[in-house]
Amino acid sequence: MIDLKVLPNDAKLPPVHTWHPDLCGDMDMLIKANGDWIHDGGKIHRPAMVKMFSRILWQEEGEHFLVTPVEKVRIQVEDAPFLVTQWRQMETTAGLAYEFTTATDDVMVLGENTDIWLADFHGEQRPYLRMRYGMKALLSRSVFYHLTECLEPVTVDGQTGLGLISAGKSYLLMQDE
Repeated sequence: MIDLKVLPNDAKLPPVHTWHPDLCGDMDMLIKANGDWIHDGGKIHRPAMVKMFSRILWQEEGEHFLVTPVEKVRIQVEDAPFLVTQWRQMETTAGLAYEFTTATDDVMVLGENTDIWLADFHGEQRPYLRMRYGMKALLSRSVFYHLTECLEPVTVDGQTGLGLISAGKSYLLMQDE
């Protein structure tokens, strides 16, 4: 198990991008496509533990790792390591925007510090947001269904269809045929 005593004890994200320990091996940990975190075959039921692990998650060349200043262990991720469970509209200096919150309390504003896109996962189109360090967050089905009520006509790179406009930036999600 990774030694968590070496991590900072404040609410800020630790500077994972500055840590470069050697790979210690693989850990029996899996983040399932539904957002569940599994360790040694059992679901981690403590949200604080999942949140703490999510703060030291790193992606490199398509693989995911838990990283501390002295250790780096590989874990498995079925789809996206983060799951968006809440959203809201808010007013920004750039206009109306959509704010998203993950199950691990990460907050992103579409058009400011994240983008949205649809991609194929086992034959199903799924909506994702860009996260820190090149990782992605899957929008939960309920969040995406509610968000579809906000779709409006947009044009992006000469392509037209339905999408979202957030913080002055347009996102095409359903292209006209």
